[in-house]
Amino acid sequence: MLGRVILDLRSDTVTRPSAGMRRAMADADVGDDVYGEDPSAQRLERTVAELLGKEAGLFVPTGTMANQLALQLHCRRGDAVVVGEGTHCMAFESGASAAFAGVQFSVAGQGGLFGVAELERAINPPADLLPRTRLVVLENTHNRAGGAIWPHEQALAVSDRARALGLALHLDGARLWNAQIASGTSLAQLAAVADTVSVCFSKGLGAPVGSLLAGPRDAIREARRLRKMMGAGMRQVGVLCAAASYAVEHHWERLRDDHALAQKLARGLAALPGFTAHTPETNIVM
Repeated sequence: MLGRVILDLRSDTVTRPSAGMRRAMADADVGDDVYGEDPSAQRLERTVAELLGKEAGLFVPTGTMANQLALQLHCRRGDAVVVGEGTHCMAFESGASAAFAGVQFSVAGQGGLFGVAELERAINPPADLLPRTRLVVLENTHNRAGGAIWPHEQALAVSDRARALGLALHLDGARLWNAQIASGTSLAQLAAVADTVSVCFSKGLGAPVGSLLAGPRDAIREARRLRKMMGAGMRQVGVLCAAASYAVEHHWERLRDDHALAQKLARGLAALPGFTAHTPETNIVM
């Protein structure tokens, strides 16, 4: 009787550290990061910020925290944030945006992505009785849109219009690695549309923990203070940063395999009676 193999396809977060990643964690050079003395954390923050074309970076435990820090950097309590339908910081962060940043959301367009006209319709006009729109958030790739990649020219147009209107822009790039591999556009180009950007190491890259928030040096300095306030000032965090560095160095290019396998899975599902599956751009099959 043949053995049965079960593949857990719930999420690209259901991973295990490889032997090489475990060795990197065990051998990590560490220090007290609250005092700014962890060399592995500093190396990761510097390297990924440079990849993203930003001045500085900050390692955080989760993508949710990265997004929440960005909301607090750009907004005051009671402000409004324009997002696409189903955007992670609105829909899947346990109400943290209301609890911590005190913001509310205006949804632009349908399906997760939106254009300039839809952005303009979602912005509140200046009036004392309305929430003040301060920020636009793009999610690339967009999870609930099936891992959809923002067309770069569309993202640039939205960014340009937002900035012309005096709005800040944050890019939730939890899966920006996937967008880069699928589009061939550099991380720095993809991140150039935004003032701040977050990326995740514990999704397709396979690290056990961690995300990074990148942006202007002064903003990241303030984010470090806010991170401490939220209970995430970490000590010998280099053990985790070593896993993230290993993931970037060894697993990033392997996302091509994920994308090819996702397309193969979608074709197989679509061939079954009663199934429909969209053709994925990246690694998410709906």
